[in-house]
Amino acid sequence: MPTKTLQIPTPDGQADAFAAFPDDGERHPGVLLYMDAFGLRPVLEEMARELAGHGYYVLVPNVLYRNGPAPVVELPAHIGEEARPAVFAQLMPLIREHTTERALRDADAYLEFLTAQPEVGAGPVAAIGYCMGAPLAVRTATAHPDRVAAVAGFHPGALVTDAPDSPHRLVPRLTAEVHLGLAEGDMSPETLAEFNRALDAAGVAYTTEVYPGTVHGFTMSDTEAFDPAALQHHWDRLIPLLGRTLTNS
Repeated sequence: MPTKTLQIPTPDGQADAFAAFPDDGERHPGVLLYMDAFGLRPVLEEMARELAGHGYYVLVPNVLYRNGPAPVVELPAHIGEEARPAVFAQLMPLIREHTTERALRDADAYLEFLTAQPEVGAGPVAAIGYCMGAPLAVRTATAHPDRVAAVAGFHPGALVTDAPDSPHRLVPRLTAEVHLGLAEGDMSPETLAEFNRALDAAGVAYTTEVYPGTVHGFTMSDTEAFDPAALQHHWDRLIPLLGRTLTNS
C-alpha cells in the first residue's frame, strides 16, 4: 500500500499526517486513525498499511502538531520499560495541553480533510484510536454523528472521568457502532459497566471486550506491551466492524 505525508490545515496551524490507501484509482471508505501517546512512527504506518490493504483510505494525524512535527519527542526504536519514564515525562505535559476544545476543533478539520480526498468515497467514515486516541475517536463520533458510522478503541485511555465533558457523558449522542478492546486493568469492572450503560442509553450496537492476558499497549509491536495474538484479535474485531458499517457510495 502506498503512503504519503500530508499537511492538514486546522484553525491552529498545519497538522502533519500520513495516509495509506489502495493504489487502484478507485474511491474507498475513509478511516481516521488516532495515534497512541507515543505518536506517529513506523509501527503506526505499518498498521495503517495493513488496514488500507482491506480497502480503506487511512488518515493518521499528528495529534500533538502544535508542539512540532512528528516525532514530537525522540523515541527509541523499541520503547522498553526502561525508556518509558523519560519519554512520558516529556509527553504528558503535551498530552494534558490537548484539551477537549482543541480535540473538537481538530476533529472538524481532520474529517473535512479526509472526506475531501479524491481517493475517499462519499459514504460515512470510521474513527478509531489507540490509548489516548480512543477517547479522541469517541469525541469525534459524538460530535459528528451524521458522518461517523463506526468507532473502535483499543487499550483506551480515560473514557470515564469525573469531568463534565468526560467522553462517557457524550456517548448518548452516538449513532455509530462501537467496539472497545481493553487490556486487563484498563478499566475497572465498575467503570466499564458505567461506560456500557452509556452505550445502552445511546441505543447503538456495541461490543466491549477485555482481551485476556493483555497489558496496556498490546497492539504496538515496538513496545514491551506487544501481544501478537491480541493484535490479531484486534484485526479480527476491527475489519468486520468496518465492513458492516462503511459503504463506498
